[in-house]
Amino acid sequence: MSAPSSDAGRGGAGQPGQLHLIPVGLGESPVGRWLPPEVQALAARLNTYIAENAKTARAFLKQVGAIRPLQDIVIHTLTDRTDAGQIQDWLQPLKHGGEMGLVSEAGCPAVADPGARVADIAHGMGLTVRPWVGPSSILLALMASGLDGQRFAFHGYAPVEPNERMRQLRAWEQNSARGNQTQMLIETPYRNAAMFAALLGALRGDTRLCVARSLTTTEEWIRTRTIADWKSRPAPDLDKKPTLFLYLAR
Repeated sequence: MSAPSSDAGRGGAGQPGQLHLIPVGLGESPVGRWLPPEVQALAARLNTYIAENAKTARAFLKQVGAIRPLQDIVIHTLTDRTDAGQIQDWLQPLKHGGEMGLVSEAGCPAVADPGARVADIAHGMGLTVRPWVGPSSILLALMASGLDGQRFAFHGYAPVEPNERMRQLRAWEQNSARGNQTQMLIETPYRNAAMFAALLGALRGDTRLCVARSLTTTEEWIRTRTIADWKSRPAPDLDKKPTLFLYLAR
């Protein structure tokens, strides 16, 4: 997949514009390690973005070498409370052509991410939605885990309350055993140790658990072991490090 040239693919009179879904990094690592040059060039020339966090978006634009001053780039901030009407207003200029970028806080926009609403509304407005190659923590962890990559479910966060969390982890384990389905979840980084302990306490000994930490960075660490094996070893260092947990029951 290559980036549009300076004139092609940008829309024009009578043509709808394009919403570009551009992945951003998962941690501290050189941009060339996780984003193809063509996508870097595309991101560098866009002058309007929708992003969860303007500060993070500007840091990304600095990484890719934005061709105009950062203060001249329009960044609309997307939250869970942003209503559909506001998103339509942001996208309205694309009805007459042009381009806009959508970025996430980390990884691929619109995958387990509020940006999905933006893509959905863009389709409803008849705009072109273009996904671009880049890092997805969900897919990278699944690739490396050795667990079932055909049947899987990403749940986001488990309940915080310990008893409710244990019930939910076990319910997902039952689903996994019935359907040979990999279960995937994340936790707020400072709660990773508690989540790891909860998984060891809730799951059966022969269930396989993958811990995928700090993907694409120098601290990347990925291991898949049975719960019984995990219990026989010291706990990994997960404190304040982005981590995905994946498990598959027999």
